[in-house]
Amino acid sequence: MEKKVLLSIRNITKVFPGVKAIDQVSLDVKKGEVHALVGENGAGKSTLVNIISGVLKPDGGELIFDDQPYAPANPREAQARGIGLVHQETALCPHLSVAENVFLGRMPYKAGGLVDFKKAWLDTKKLLQNFSTDLNPKVKVENLSVANQQLVEIVKALSQDCRLLILDEPTSSLTDAETENLFRIIGELKERGISVLYISHRLKEVFRICERITILRDGVLVKTLNTSETNEEEIICQMVGRNIDHLYPAKKGGNGEEILRVENLSGQCFRDISFSLKKGEILGFAGLVGAGRSEVARAICGIDPLETGQIYLNGQKVRFNSYYDAIRARVAYLTEDRKNEGLFLKMSVVANLVVTSLRDVTHHHLVQQEKEQALAARYVEKLQIKTADLFQKMINLSGGNQQKVVVGKWLAIDPVVLFMDEPTRGIDVGAKTELHYLMRELCDRGIGIVLISSELPEIIGMCDRVIVMNEGCKAGELGGEEITEQNIMRLAATQSDQSA
Repeated sequence: MEKKVLLSIRNITKVFPGVKAIDQVSLDVKKGEVHALVGENGAGKSTLVNIISGVLKPDGGELIFDDQPYAPANPREAQARGIGLVHQETALCPHLSVAENVFLGRMPYKAGGLVDFKKAWLDTKKLLQNFSTDLNPKVKVENLSVANQQLVEIVKALSQDCRLLILDEPTSSLTDAETENLFRIIGELKERGISVLYISHRLKEVFRICERITILRDGVLVKTLNTSETNEEEIICQMVGRNIDHLYPAKKGGNGEEILRVENLSGQCFRDISFSLKKGEILGFAGLVGAGRSEVARAICGIDPLETGQIYLNGQKVRFNSYYDAIRARVAYLTEDRKNEGLFLKMSVVANLVVTSLRDVTHHHLVQQEKEQALAARYVEKLQIKTADLFQKMINLSGGNQQKVVVGKWLAIDPVVLFMDEPTRGIDVGAKTELHYLMRELCDRGIGIVLISSELPEIIGMCDRVIVMNEGCKAGELGGEEITEQNIMRLAATQSDQSA
């Protein structure tokens, strides 16, 4: 039996100054359907979702929700009609309890006008019982894992009689186990007749849980396909408008000259870590979330405290007491959290690109605009950053182009070592491929790269050697044909003597 259409989008268009974000887009989401929305960064996915959820108003076209005209003036009106949106970055109040977040702005009251916290707790507990969780409604959100915060967002949406739940990159910060739990929840929602619009760059997930896939490219609808009648290769080709034959460049293994060596490093979340990095080499750091990979990189760069151990750069013993010391030594760390730690989102492209090289563009403490713009323009061209001009605000760039700016600002210091922490998280397959080839180009110039990634295909496809961490310890090192998913997971998931 054909499912009834819940949301019908007809010829929706949205224009921003200088760019048409989406152009004549039409699609249907059926009742009880899990429907994927895919496309490269900048394809128009976020704009379309913001229109559906009442954040933006379209410049043309119409929306029909449950056979009725639908034109929400704001997110509250969208929620009242049954539209729930869970963003990639949760929008909760960390200092409030789970129940207070679920009923934020609509807490129940007693007869005397006082907040009825007991009712809020009981109602939240009933909602949580739908998802086989023992989460305490009274606990503060700041004490929850990312997965449980996401669950609170979903429960909050469902508490308002949600009939269409929009999930934007929901698994980007989840472990494999947490992802499985989310898929179970999505399955339960589907059985209850709730529709899910699922936005993700992870095509394996899309093919596993979605019935249909709608592809956007450059703001235009390419097509909607049944998942059972297509494959990943076709979807990628339709997303980028071309065949991508090689996602990863050829490995080269470095030139044998050691550029960085660390011995017996210990810090807050790791202990007794030793490894070396060669010029022109990509050294991978793999392991489960929480294994201590990022903490090692941050401690080496002086961002987090280092308790014991030695660091040698080009054969010379060094100790970075601050990140500034590391930068002066031309060692850089590209944070995994580009939006909160890597960029000034409300500032321009040019300001972000030159922020690490202000000495090169100032004279007597005054910024020389010609030098500043010339430096920024060089990296915009080198990295093919898509921006209207140098003065466009970072917040208006796609995720892939934001990531290129993060890379560009560190290339401006002419680095010898780059620690790249989850550099392709949240960016599309085309931008990923560009970044992968850029990394190998940097290695060809003699730069040593340490790649920290939770995506095993990326680790396997990019790295010349791989360090696997397990519960803060080095579980093993792999090279050449040893770098396989089975070997990495065996080391990452097996309790070691050191971590026991």
